[in-house]
Amino acid sequence: MTHAAVTAPSVSLRRFGAEEASDVHDFHQVVLGLDGAMVMAVDGIAQQIDARCAWLIPAGARHDYAGLGENRQLVLDLPAATLAVPERLFDRARTVIVDAPFTALVQRIAVRAAHGAHGAHGAPADDLEVRRFHWDAAARLGAALVAGAGIQGAQAPAAGLDFARIDHWLRAHLSEPLRIADLAAHCGFGMRRFHQLFIEAFGETPHRYLQRLRLDTSLTLLADPRLSLTDIALDIGFGDQSAYTHAFTRRFGLAPGQWRALRH
Repeated sequence: MTHAAVTAPSVSLRRFGAEEASDVHDFHQVVLGLDGAMVMAVDGIAQQIDARCAWLIPAGARHDYAGLGENRQLVLDLPAATLAVPERLFDRARTVIVDAPFTALVQRIAVRAAHGAHGAHGAPADDLEVRRFHWDAAARLGAALVAGAGIQGAQAPAAGLDFARIDHWLRAHLSEPLRIADLAAHCGFGMRRFHQLFIEAFGETPHRYLQRLRLDTSLTLLADPRLSLTDIALDIGFGDQSAYTHAFTRRFGLAPGQWRALRH
């Protein structure tokens, strides 16, 4: 199957037929079960997908799949270096066993998708409301995968780095300047060794990763009307609203105030 170039995350509801099909694409993919079941084999390893199990499929991995009766899946297409997600989380295909809170998140996003969050049929690909839905849903799913709260098999520690531990620490200190020595000590490493391991596991420096994490987090905060843009900017570690607006606009192509004004 051929695919158009994918440059931003997207979330979609899909049903798979009983006839076996194969695919390979240049973006990562997460297939999350909703209703019924399907079977998928990635690089020759087969696993059934239902509401308790999901596949993390790295870019370039061949996967064969078929539906088992009536089924419905939530699929996250994730180009590399879009969300704040460790690169090594997709170093190989893996299945994850999801817990109740993660399942509830998947169901909520699926309801939004089913009720027209993707816009009318034939809507232009750059429709702003569609873009907002995809980024917001993908950021929430990505954060849940990395945090790994109750999710078995999602973590892929690299030489002792614990993704969930790092993610929790960074989110707890978003409003503060990044002190790599403190984070390294929290993870049990010297600063130089930790910096090297971080780049190997996350695909970029801690400061660059944190910048994306701050902006991803702000997507969720923008949904809370009680928070001003200045509140959000300070909560995620920007010096002022102007700096936040500049970084947000450069990343998402829309100012945070415009993003917030879009219809949910």
